[in-house]
Amino acid sequence: MKKVIVIGCPGAGKSTFSRKLREETGLPLCYLDMIWHRPDGTNVTREEFDGKLREILKGDRWIVDGNYLRTLEVRLAACDTVFLLDYPLEVCLEGAASRIGKKREDLPWVEEEFDPEFRRWILDFRRDQLPEIYEMLRRYGEEKEITVFRSREEGDEYLRRLREQKGERE
Repeated sequence: MKKVIVIGCPGAGKSTFSRKLREETGLPLCYLDMIWHRPDGTNVTREEFDGKLREILKGDRWIVDGNYLRTLEVRLAACDTVFLLDYPLEVCLEGAASRIGKKREDLPWVEEEFDPEFRRWILDFRRDQLPEIYEMLRRYGEEKEITVFRSREEGDEYLRRLREQKGERE
């Protein structure tokens, strides 16, 4: 595991999982939200985003956190490991709501409200994006290590086992 992508619905906890994975592996972590969004809430151009992403993917070790379906195929081609957080809608809505008003390292501003458009994105994710994600994972399944978590407990258990294995090697 040297080139990792962490994907899933907004609010699932991709960034939290990614930070914990960084702690266990020492892999550098890149948040796609930090590349796409400016602190004032505007976005960079697609060309600028794609250029920064290409530079990251040239590296020999990384974790890339974020869904960004438009660039998922490029990241799938470059990675060796995929973690998909496929959590129930309620978990994702609660996760997104719980971060309102909190400073985070994975976003260049503090969310002051649960934006209705963002909430709709979460509500529609399972219908609009998840089928395409699973289709891409199916196509890459033979050559990538793909792990799908259905609950936060499954993700936490994976990290616990990783920590134990790391401790045994040290």
